[in-house]
Amino acid sequence: MKFLDQAKIYVRSGDGGSGCVSFRREKFIEYGGPDGGNGGRGGDIWVEAVANLNTLIDYRYQQHFKAQNGIPGMGRLRSGPGGRSITMKVPVGTQIMDEFNETVLHDLTEPGQKVLLARGGDGGFGNDHFKSSTNRAPRQSTPGWPGVEMWVWLRLKLIADAGLVGMPNAGKSTFLAASSAARPKIADYPFTTLKPQLGVVGVDEKEFVLADLPGLIEGASEGVGLGHRFLGHVERTRVILHFIDGTAEDVAENYAVIRQELEDYGADLTDKPEIIVLNKIDALMDEDIDEKREALAEVSGQDASEIHLLSGATGQGVKDLCRRALRVIEGAQEAAEAADPAAPYQP
Repeated sequence: MKFLDQAKIYVRSGDGGSGCVSFRREKFIEYGGPDGGNGGRGGDIWVEAVANLNTLIDYRYQQHFKAQNGIPGMGRLRSGPGGRSITMKVPVGTQIMDEFNETVLHDLTEPGQKVLLARGGDGGFGNDHFKSSTNRAPRQSTPGWPGVEMWVWLRLKLIADAGLVGMPNAGKSTFLAASSAARPKIADYPFTTLKPQLGVVGVDEKEFVLADLPGLIEGASEGVGLGHRFLGHVERTRVILHFIDGTAEDVAENYAVIRQELEDYGADLTDKPEIIVLNKIDALMDEDIDEKREALAEVSGQDASEIHLLSGATGQGVKDLCRRALRVIEGAQEAAEAADPAAPYQP
């Protein structure tokens, strides 16, 4: 299944049915009163988050959603049936934005969460509604109220516990494959990963969800490269695993570039817990590892011992990194529950 995390769609709820003007006409009943029924209510447009979806690809092939109009009222006091509503299924983590893709209208973060996007129009009144002691034979009715129409954006932000960020070809996909059952494309060239990948990491009989994001480059927060669209997925993670290619000439500069992009993007990404990972140490000499570890410690302000050493290709440090990430995730969960026990955790 192809991945799509943005889609623009048109929705229109149903118009209400018109009221009916009718009079009772039966044998031996000379002055039958008004018996025009009311119109039916137009169908609604609903959006529901479901747990078994992780892409918006269905909304690439269908962009228009129109609910059924209400049926007009009929004689003999028969009200028109209401129009059929439409419920659109979206992945958990989907945001509904306005037509300019700027304002968040709804944020669906839990399975089963359902919101009313466009309400159907009410049905009109038939002439039976207008009868009174002074108006015994009204010929008045009202049309149904029109439905609501709008263009909206659907924007998916994957809900993962940990997110992999870093420059292209830093070894993020290799780590995802080594730590989970996910099988991302792995190759020795930049931008091998063109879409986010999710994997479930099992460690010490516990699990957490890991997201591998396309590599970031300088200017990603302003739309350069592939990073701008996918930085939003980092917003919902609890910990950032910042991968640095150990074979790069200047690891400190690589680290600084990515941190600047996270800061420029906003959404408090730089406030999230971060684990710095020096990857591909199998291709380095011991003195090179120490030198680059010190350089990362200096630019990040962390202690050199906190810079995690990893070789995704050989598996060195993979389990230790998973355990460390799990501890940070559980710590964030406990802190959130202590702050508000009744509310679910929101990164």
